[in-house]
Amino acid sequence: QVQLVESGGGLVQAGGSLRLSCEVSGSMFRIYAWGWYRQAPGKQRELVATVASALSTNYADSVKGRFAISRDNAKNTVYLQMNGLKPEDTAFYYCNRVARPYDYWGQGTQVTVSS
Repeated sequence: QVQLVESGGGLVQAGGSLRLSCEVSGSMFRIYAWGWYRQAPGKQRELVATVASALSTNYADSVKGRFAISRDNAKNTVYLQMNGLKPEDTAFYYCNRVARPYDYWGQGTQVTVSS
């Protein structure tokens, strides 16, 4: 059974940085592309960054140039380095597969950016 455990969120001032981690178990981690998703209050969940098994990355326009996604296959972990944070980045952040996300979602990690 897959488990997704996100961590690293917190309260930060605008312009600050955070590094999120997502530990994955119960999945063939290395063969899949993984993504970071976020959901702000009253909004739909959106995909903000992806990292493929071959390590190529893609970003939503709203975070391009500020966020960096990476993965460590030895640790079954996906990371999201977030720099230049803005109040509009405030949301719960989750990780999941990109293609056919698991029905199960972790608890997420909350990021709050104050102005």
